[in-house]
Amino acid sequence: MMTISSRAAATALASLLLMSPVFAQTTAPTTPAPAAKAAPMAPAEKKAAKPRTAASLECSKEADAKGVHGKERKKLMSECKKAAADKAK
Repeated sequence: MMTISSRAAATALASLLLMSPVFAQTTAPTTPAPAAKAAPMAPAEKKAAKPRTAASLECSKEADAKGVHGKERKKLMSECKKAAADKAK
């Protein structure tokens, strides 16, 4: 003979087992997540697709040789590219 507490425990266990498939089936979000993430990536893709100029590559090699990083590298690259553009004129 089963006691009331063991019947309650058995019923609770059976309920949990039967309810797990319900919780596993979730609906899709109303707005697609990949489309929302694709918008911020577009400018990065444009930058990656743009070929680097010979002057940019030479300036990068110069910055590497000097071991410059961060803001200093950005400043050196900017000045180097401006100088290269002035030479081209």
